[in-house]
Amino acid sequence: MNKVFGMISLGCDKNRVDGERLLGEVRRHGCPITDDIEQAQVLIVNTCAFLGAARKEAIEAVLEGNAYRGGKLEKIVVAGCLPEKFIDELYPALTEGDVFLGVSDCSELFPALERAYAGERVNAVRTGCEGAERVVTTPPHLKYLKIADGCSNHCTYCLIPSIRGKYRSYPMQQLIDEAKGLGDTHELVLVAQDTTRYGVDTGENLFVPLLKKLSELDNICHIRLLYCYPEVVTDGLIAEVRDNPKIVKYFDIPLQHSEDRVLKLMGRRGTRESYLQLIQKLRREIPGIALRSTFIAGFPTETEEEVEGLKDFLRRARFENCGFFAYSREEGTPAYKLKGQIPARTKQRRVRALYGVQEAIADEYLASFAGKTVRVVCDEVDFERGCFVGRTYFQAYGVDGVTYFTAPHATTGEEYDVVIERTEAENLIGHAKE
Repeated sequence: MNKVFGMISLGCDKNRVDGERLLGEVRRHGCPITDDIEQAQVLIVNTCAFLGAARKEAIEAVLEGNAYRGGKLEKIVVAGCLPEKFIDELYPALTEGDVFLGVSDCSELFPALERAYAGERVNAVRTGCEGAERVVTTPPHLKYLKIADGCSNHCTYCLIPSIRGKYRSYPMQQLIDEAKGLGDTHELVLVAQDTTRYGVDTGENLFVPLLKKLSELDNICHIRLLYCYPEVVTDGLIAEVRDNPKIVKYFDIPLQHSEDRVLKLMGRRGTRESYLQLIQKLRREIPGIALRSTFIAGFPTETEEEVEGLKDFLRRARFENCGFFAYSREEGTPAYKLKGQIPARTKQRRVRALYGVQEAIADEYLASFAGKTVRVVCDEVDFERGCFVGRTYFQAYGVDGVTYFTAPHATTGEEYDVVIERTEAENLIGHAKE
């Protein structure tokens, strides 16, 4: 097959890696890849199914893609979490899809397409394998490394265990080889549903040994950690982040709430006090550490007093970056059956109120950089603004703010000393030193 392939990839960075493996199959078969959907003969829609809104977005993407059939488009492949979880409902209903693949079915892409071109609609979910070659879709100097799949935490609001199964760590040597194969990489971002439990499913936590091995690779300059669950941020991990010059001094720790009663209902193992103690320890042990977290507002039975408690927690924790989401009631999760479901309007109001608290904290933090010089990696050029776009160590790609800076010239993937002039929302504005 010498077809031109295009992709629409939705959802998280872990899903992005799955999409890159699908594109790796395309490249392995010698087929061209385009980022212009109008030129694609085969369109892959790599879907997310974590929330109802994500499922709606995925189906809309398939329907919008189907409109291109009047041009060059011949086949649509629906891949990822949506068919993995909902194939029994999806396959008969979404007739716009020609091929359906799950999260680990990249090896079945071409056999399934051959059947589709012979006239079949193909359900190939749960028939393939993981660990294929990848086509990197991020800026060339920044790459993700997914170190595990699935989750065994079983938070009561989350569909991930039923979509991706139990937590399973990828073999360490496979990960080392994959990281080597990514070539020169300024920033390697480690992702999984829970990075800090790497190896636990095999009998021993091997996250720190993995970090040490990855740090030995000459092609890797920096390593950033995402999705670190608080109860597994051990003293050993803290020491490794503190002492290893390759690891970015940044922790992404999804807490989801601060109040003990809500945390227990969520199936979370931490408490307000244990979280505050961890934050205090991180700031004490790793000077200048940047902390990021995420929180859910409007969980069933959450009271206004508990929302105020979460606001107070934010003021005490003073995260450099934070995200807030309205609770989404997902059928098949234990929380779906809880009484005391909160109206959507109330949930959105609470999200806005929490963002208001965090924005004041972040504004004060960013304002402290005015007149100072920070180290920034250049990610791209913003032609509309007439400047370069980069990030400091406390700005993770795609989830935090950025640093806009002017310079006579700059190269993506290179670092520059940038003098900060002012802030703009969650972003820094400055100019590179000559």
